[in-house]
Amino acid sequence: MLLHHTFIDIAKQFGKKLAIHDFTTSRELTYQRSLIASLILAQIFRKLEPGFTGIMLPTSAGCILAKTGVLMSGRIPVMINYSTGAEQNAKYAQQKCDFKTIITSKALLEKIECAHVDGMIYIEDIMVGITSAQKLRAAAIAALPAALIKMLVHRGHEDDTAVILFTSGSEKDPKAVQLTHKNLLANIAAVSPIFNFRSEDIFMCTLPYFHVFGLMTTLWLPIRHGMTMLTYANPLDFKKVCTIIRDHKATFIVGTPSFFWGYLRKSEDGDFASLRIAMTGADKCPDALRDGFKTRHDITLYEGYGATECSPVISANSPENNRPGSVGKPIPGLQVRIENYQTGEESPLGEDGRILVKGDSVMKGYFNDFEQTSLHIRNGWYDTGDMGNIDQDGFLWHVGRLKRFVKIGGEMVSLVKIEDVLEKFLPEDSHCCVVEIPDAIKGARIVAVVTTQLDEKTVLKQMAKHLPPISLPKIFLVWENLPKMGSGKIDFRTISEMAREQLSRKSSS
Repeated sequence: MLLHHTFIDIAKQFGKKLAIHDFTTSRELTYQRSLIASLILAQIFRKLEPGFTGIMLPTSAGCILAKTGVLMSGRIPVMINYSTGAEQNAKYAQQKCDFKTIITSKALLEKIECAHVDGMIYIEDIMVGITSAQKLRAAAIAALPAALIKMLVHRGHEDDTAVILFTSGSEKDPKAVQLTHKNLLANIAAVSPIFNFRSEDIFMCTLPYFHVFGLMTTLWLPIRHGMTMLTYANPLDFKKVCTIIRDHKATFIVGTPSFFWGYLRKSEDGDFASLRIAMTGADKCPDALRDGFKTRHDITLYEGYGATECSPVISANSPENNRPGSVGKPIPGLQVRIENYQTGEESPLGEDGRILVKGDSVMKGYFNDFEQTSLHIRNGWYDTGDMGNIDQDGFLWHVGRLKRFVKIGGEMVSLVKIEDVLEKFLPEDSHCCVVEIPDAIKGARIVAVVTTQLDEKTVLKQMAKHLPPISLPKIFLVWENLPKMGSGKIDFRTISEMAREQLSRKSSS
């Protein structure tokens, strides 16, 4: 099965049902109208060069329809991050995947102050240029049985690439991940029974579609089940998101911890009464955030774990199986192996090791990068680069990126564990990030960046009750905010670079 064929089946089944309520543009589209619009765009996109087509659009009806239209036309969408460095990201994608055309929006470029990049075409111009003949043709095709419509759009194979997504680049240059139709549909099939997803669910869709978390959970998953999508392009407009959830009775929302902190602060009693699932991922969920939602709204905040290369869900807590602090049980059909990072042998239960994953939702590889693909996929097993363990009840515990461990005095020290301990002694609504700063003279130094002033001696004394001396931060830096990626994830690379520069200035002054 192909994603756009699935969309056709669902659109025919749920024709007059509301598919998309777009709160950015105040548009409402039924599944029938969405199918017609996608078919119109497919006609237009067939005139583009074959191969890859860039999409740089916010979370909206326009982005959903552009994506389905591109697939129907036989092109492969390349999703471009517009949240930080949009112009640079657009050019990087064009160069990396060797294509020219990028479908974007004049309104978006104006809002983010991004210059025109050669090859950009605008969705506003496309919509204005649609003719009556194109509309009539699309409506006639949409009236046909689903099987005939699928014969008139691109067919292909389930192992064909369905999308190119870029890794976050929080540690190094982004890689171009090739996810197939089979990858995404397998992931959806695996998570659906865990949460009992059904067509009556109403999804609050705020995550960007250039991030796999948003693409799968707030686009293809709700489409697969014929749900209604409430799209809003700004996940940082916390009050508005809370209002939409309340007024339109959303039953499901996903987000990163930083977004959920905002929703918690801006919400009022009753805002989340309709939610049956609130799911966080992409970063570790702090205990204080979980406790805040439970105390304030009696909402259980479930935590999951995934990777762009795995389409993305690897494990998730759920109403039937929830162990706070863990990232849940591996999803059905996906094998997870914990491997000793030195010997390569399988680690016993409870012992930390590298997290390896195998199954139908694992990517086909990094585009045009055989070296990185072969480094990360061995004998069908994808090496996530993360460390963790599986307990005796089958719950997976994520303890951080291998790159977020440092070797000090022959011991592997987890920066994530230091953050977890430090976090307990921070004031409410304060955040921290712990990084390693190499020093040619003093060796590796553990630096804690915090968003509040601290009594360092007191905090270190408290931390020393939970951590060995080698794990205690040597330096504290106080910043107003922690840099984040567009997806809401902490930008470790930027934090490390900024901390290194700040310390360098201090030492030279």
